[in-house]
Amino acid sequence: MFKAFIEPFQHPAPKLDQEMDNGGTSGRKPKAKAKNWSGTLQRIWSYLARRKIKLSLVLFMVVLSSALSLMGPYLIGMAVDDYLGGAGGQTWVHFLIGLSTVYALYSLTSWLHNVWMIEIAQETIYRMRFDLFAHLHRLPIPFFGKRQQGEIMSRLTNDIENVSSTLNSSAIQIFSSVLTLIGTVAVMLWLSPLLTLLTFIIVPLMVVGMRWITKRTGPLYKERQRNLGELNGYIEETLSGQRIIKAFSQEERVIRELAERNERIRQSGFWAQTISGFIPKLMNGLNNLSFAIVAGVGGILAIKGSITVGVIIVFVEYARQFTRPLNDLANQWNTLLSAIAGAERVFEVLDEEVESKDEGAAITLDTLEGAVRFSDVSFSYDEDGVGETLSGMNFEAKPGEMIALVGPTGAGKTTLIQLLSRFYDPSSGTITVDGRDITTIRRESLRSQMAFVLQDSFLFQGTIRENIRFGRLDATDEEVEEAAKHANAHTFITRMTDGYDKVLRVDGSGISQGQKQLLAIARAILADPSILVLDEATSSIDTVTEIKIQEGLQRLMEGRTSFVIAHRLNTIRQADRILVLKEGQLLEQGSHEELLAQGGFYSDLFHGEWKQEA
Repeated sequence: MFKAFIEPFQHPAPKLDQEMDNGGTSGRKPKAKAKNWSGTLQRIWSYLARRKIKLSLVLFMVVLSSALSLMGPYLIGMAVDDYLGGAGGQTWVHFLIGLSTVYALYSLTSWLHNVWMIEIAQETIYRMRFDLFAHLHRLPIPFFGKRQQGEIMSRLTNDIENVSSTLNSSAIQIFSSVLTLIGTVAVMLWLSPLLTLLTFIIVPLMVVGMRWITKRTGPLYKERQRNLGELNGYIEETLSGQRIIKAFSQEERVIRELAERNERIRQSGFWAQTISGFIPKLMNGLNNLSFAIVAGVGGILAIKGSITVGVIIVFVEYARQFTRPLNDLANQWNTLLSAIAGAERVFEVLDEEVESKDEGAAITLDTLEGAVRFSDVSFSYDEDGVGETLSGMNFEAKPGEMIALVGPTGAGKTTLIQLLSRFYDPSSGTITVDGRDITTIRRESLRSQMAFVLQDSFLFQGTIRENIRFGRLDATDEEVEEAAKHANAHTFITRMTDGYDKVLRVDGSGISQGQKQLLAIARAILADPSILVLDEATSSIDTVTEIKIQEGLQRLMEGRTSFVIAHRLNTIRQADRILVLKEGQLLEQGSHEELLAQGGFYSDLFHGEWKQEA
């Protein structure tokens, strides 16, 4: 399962591994912030420019196809003049051969630049999606805490797909239209400056109309993409919480809220499409106006003998070719606006600050003894430091000790563990491991020496064996099964169809919550950590299983520094030291017997719990 997960990223694209190490930038200079069109287009170009040779071939083919598209009408006009001048059949044979050759080459060059551009576009999108996904995994935990998962997923899917659609077709179409427009104007000026000037009458009208439309559609497309991201986030949230929604009979409320979000998308999408829909109408009207002017004035000039009938035919066709690229540009403009809006959202994430890089002096530790010290540690989730979650935390854990964290909900128990894991850094104070400030230890090195069993045990879609092996990917099958035995998971696994090879569905659905917890504990056992963190590790396990798992955990914790968070105080009586937290303060610390003898807050908690259980 995990091999299948990483295989898409093993594409033979050049320097891809190096890009991941360098934050997906391949050591390039920082790109312009994608806060405006120019900045966004520069960023997109930085991806396209990696295939300069093939891109140059594409542009060459576009130039060639544009030139060939101009030759066709010119040959037809010249043939008409030759026919009216009494040219023979041989001339017409040459004309047909030449015209057929021109259009055949035009079709070939168009096909080539389309195929090559699709290849470049797909590689560009592949790299953008890879960079975005890799960057997401380097962002700090607070980034994900402030955003819905579905909204982030929308940037990886919908927004990048909008860019893909534009690069596959619209980008090359826009360039081709510009070249055709320039070539058409040049030939028109050569044939008849007067008719060319009359054709240009529509240009000011076109500019005014396009500015009026794009000024309104640009913000609407951005709003639509933002609303779509919010809708995806809400859908993901409601699908994940179906049990809670049904348990509290909130289906109607959820549907109403979805309807409100859906309505916002409908409104922004309606006005974006409606206003942008004026573009082809405007262009068609101006096209007909241009044709009428050219045909009328050209006919008068032909009667006077100023120009030939062939020139009129050529000019009428070129007049249409003059407006056709403009029409194509107008039609592609909507797609371009949507793609820019999507790209801005992608680059907005890529511009997020990654988890603060370890200093050059940061070291990698092969092993840890497990001595932990908190020295006057304070922390606040608010950037301005208001409302401290932890305040003046001081304690020491010796190697191999079991430290229990108890206290009411919101006391700061989980926050303390997150600081130790460097998911967050303290606002003040220092945390040391083996006498070394953890800010001088590389994050991945520190975390590799730790294992976690959290309240909500997350399992990947895959076999039971693969989920346990996630704790240590190089573990053998025998080691996986041994870890399961220590966690008392082996028995229920072997009773299941396919045993260790049973494929679990998304997030482990299909097995009980207690069984999921046992697999998570087996995964932690397999990791063989120096520091073990159990966050409500037995909260979802029945009493009989809890007794068995406590025996396994006791063997696991032997010789390892362990931090155990539990609300049920009878599960931590054997702890070497119990830290009692309340409202971010460390009120008491000591063994179970010492704290009971003090008759303080812990004693009240313990006796209150004992009475409830009695």
